[in-house]
Amino acid sequence: MVDQPNFGVLGPLLVRSADRALRVAGRKPRLLLASLLLEANQIVASDALIEVLWPARAPSSAVANLRTYVSALRGPVTAAGGRIVTHPSGYAVELAAGQLDMLLFEQLAERARAAGRTGEAAGHLRDALALWRGTPLSDLPASPVWDGRLRALVQARLAAAEELAETKLAREQYAAAVDDLRALIGEHPYREDLWQRLIVALHRGGRRAEALHAYTEIRRQLVDDLGIEPGPDLRDAHAAVLADEEPGRLGYQPPVPHQLPADVPDFTGRAADVAALTHLLSGPAPVPLSVPLPAPPSGAAGVAGPPVVAVVTGPPGIGKTALAVHCAHAVRDAYPEGQLHLSLGGTAETPAAPADLLAEALRSLGVAEGALPASAHERATLYRSLLAGRPVLVLLDDAADAAQVRPLLPGSGCAVLVTSRRRITELPGAVLLELDALTPAEGGELLARIAGAGRVGAEPEAARSIVAACGGLPLALRVAGARLAARPGWSLQELRRRLDDESTRLDELRAGDLEVRACVELSYRRLPHEAALTLRALGLLGPGTVPGWVADAVLDRHRSDAVVDTLVDVSLLRLVGTDPLGQPRYLLPDLVRRTARERADGEAERQALARVLGGWTSAAEHAAARLPTTLFSVPAGAAPRWRPDDELLGRLTADPLTWFDAEREALVEAVRLAAAHGPAQAAWGLAATLVPYFDLHCRLEEWRLTHQVALDSAAAAGDRRGEAAMLRGLAQVSLYQDRYAEAAGMLRRARVIFRELGDARGEAISICGLGAADEFSGRHRRALGWFRHALAMFLAEGDVDGEAYARQAIGRVHLSLQDLGQASRWLGEALRLAGELGDDHREGCVSMQFGRLHTLAAEPDEAMRFQGRALDIFETLGDRHCGAYALRSLGGLHAARGDRSHGSAELQRSLEIFQQLGDRSGEADAFQALGELYRAAGRPMLAAHYLHRAVDLRSQLRAGAPAAG
Repeated sequence: MVDQPNFGVLGPLLVRSADRALRVAGRKPRLLLASLLLEANQIVASDALIEVLWPARAPSSAVANLRTYVSALRGPVTAAGGRIVTHPSGYAVELAAGQLDMLLFEQLAERARAAGRTGEAAGHLRDALALWRGTPLSDLPASPVWDGRLRALVQARLAAAEELAETKLAREQYAAAVDDLRALIGEHPYREDLWQRLIVALHRGGRRAEALHAYTEIRRQLVDDLGIEPGPDLRDAHAAVLADEEPGRLGYQPPVPHQLPADVPDFTGRAADVAALTHLLSGPAPVPLSVPLPAPPSGAAGVAGPPVVAVVTGPPGIGKTALAVHCAHAVRDAYPEGQLHLSLGGTAETPAAPADLLAEALRSLGVAEGALPASAHERATLYRSLLAGRPVLVLLDDAADAAQVRPLLPGSGCAVLVTSRRRITELPGAVLLELDALTPAEGGELLARIAGAGRVGAEPEAARSIVAACGGLPLALRVAGARLAARPGWSLQELRRRLDDESTRLDELRAGDLEVRACVELSYRRLPHEAALTLRALGLLGPGTVPGWVADAVLDRHRSDAVVDTLVDVSLLRLVGTDPLGQPRYLLPDLVRRTARERADGEAERQALARVLGGWTSAAEHAAARLPTTLFSVPAGAAPRWRPDDELLGRLTADPLTWFDAEREALVEAVRLAAAHGPAQAAWGLAATLVPYFDLHCRLEEWRLTHQVALDSAAAAGDRRGEAAMLRGLAQVSLYQDRYAEAAGMLRRARVIFRELGDARGEAISICGLGAADEFSGRHRRALGWFRHALAMFLAEGDVDGEAYARQAIGRVHLSLQDLGQASRWLGEALRLAGELGDDHREGCVSMQFGRLHTLAAEPDEAMRFQGRALDIFETLGDRHCGAYALRSLGGLHAARGDRSHGSAELQRSLEIFQQLGDRSGEADAFQALGELYRAAGRPMLAAHYLHRAVDLRSQLRAGAPAAG
């Protein structure tokens, strides 16, 4: 019998000295000491210790508190003969093997193994088992950080007890062996090998009737509780007792499967995913000391409780199996009873049946072919029985769905790692890990490891382009790397050139049996009809995100959420978040999109695309109608419409600016698509519908881009109305950018076309643009002629909106000519018409002009009243752009009255808005006004700064103006 060591974890925590227990006060110091003892002679990371002490949420003072607890422990640990050492990354307790019951137990067990089944071995095992005082650390709260170590200890104790019983059997100490075996069976009532040994011990000890009764007892348990018959070894032992013969195959041990596929030698990246998965399967590992110490025995991942289940999911080719295999190898030492690997064939035409998979697993666990139960249910029951309490890692690769996986889940004590393209969330307690594309850095590293680091490093730009063309997809990168490795004469630039051609990119991403297209099509072939059509149509929509209602348009019906969910569940469509309107946003992974696009060449896809484009136009029209200004909107043409559900449409466009902001990129892409696929009316109609939003937010580049592609499409199709509408819109952009000659050239072309078409309103709108170009160029008399001409046309057409605009424009020109009487008359008429029309925005614009008029008339109070009225209107309407102009005018008025504080604040606010909206002309005017304010205030340096900025901006604007066309 060995003496009880001074430190103990094989039971309640124990610290003593000279047969006297030492008090370790407080739960957290005791938890800390237990953590250090479980990893004795190894550094335990501070992070792991903090997780034990504060499992829910660590306080900000956790590190300082940890140091305090360590300091408090030094006294009792030193008194008991140990020593706590500090390391930059954590702490360790140093002690000899004989000072800690856990280390002494392991030492004695090892001596027993070396001695064979002898009396000496039995003595060592008895001494080792006598060190156990109960459940390890039973007086302390459990911690996930300890789980792996504690499970390993429990498994080691069980192994020692079994070995002691075997030794007693070998030494013909049958009665003692029977007692030990009955105790073990009490802990593990379904372990057939223990019952077999008990029958053998009873039979050899002359207790044949008890041996037969023991068989009857275990058979009844297995049949009643599990629905299975005893296995062949147990039946053989029973037959030997019946025949009164010497039983064979004593102490039969089932085979230990080691079936993991080879680890991926060039596995790259995914550090966070690897850490999360290995932590889930085994828990955090201690940091080793710099001085080598004997390694602890392999830990077990689980001996009781439900199995740990992790599901790795993601789109085709994302590297699910590679990650799972890599992590399984990293934790395999925690599963000494073996690792099972089953390929479930989830992407095959016919996935593997659970009954066949269970048969494969049972054969791997030592069940003979003739002993396999007939039904899947009975096989699953036997499978769970054989794995009960055994730390085995089960890797289920390429699962079709939860129904296929569920029968393969062990009952307890194991861990299950599932890979699937489907988001399997129905398994109780399962942790879902969804993989995304590799980062550009990770993708570059993987490419370098396959094709050669020197080669990739020599052409970094080409390498980055290859990674981007592969969409960060590991399979695609592996194919690209394999092609480069097989062609050492190729430069990376050559492969980049080939991949740059999107029409043949998937053809290039094929090497041997690796092919991106085929990988994606495995999932595509299993899709229901509507989901397949939706995927193909989404493949046409470009690389951006889309809202869920787009699928409604594809299928020409409302509430197609189930179809979208199907695509998300099989990882062909990604849910990437929720936009400010509360809409889920979806994204096709890049190479999935290209594969889908290849198949989208039929009439069904063309009609679906037309409905999607019609849906965007309907929604944009609905939202634009709720904006405060329509800026001479042109009718959007007769292209087909598809209208989203009224309730949805109303909810989404209730805040039209937020809707336009959320969908801006998708709308711009929709114009491109319409231009590319036709009809031209769809492209220019949508582009024209976006003008009020672009105008309100000063998105001039997107305005120009959409109108240019739509203009090209209309010109190619001979759509003269579309051509004129887009020329008019492009001219407005040029006017805003002070490119007056360019604007006039386009307006003249638009006017001619509108006249040819007999569209008097379109012609009048173009004439207004010509008037604006002359007005802003300083040709005021000529501008008046244009505006009067347009007014006559609007009056002839009965277009009151146009009339109001023309009267305001004429009044504005008279202001520039200092003809205040005429200006007041024309502006007064415009203000009256705005009131009759209920056009608040027009009222705000005219009020600003009246503010200018009263400024010129030296009537500052009236000027401020009108400018303030304009600002109130614009702020109520949410028009920050026009509001900024009103602010600029108010700032100038306050400055002129000597109130430079208010003036400066208002000018600064207007400047910020102009800068946010990208209105460089307004920005220059605000800089000019601020410069003049600071010059009047006697601050020449600050004034010079602002005035210089104004001059610089105006020079840039002039330099950017091309010759008129």
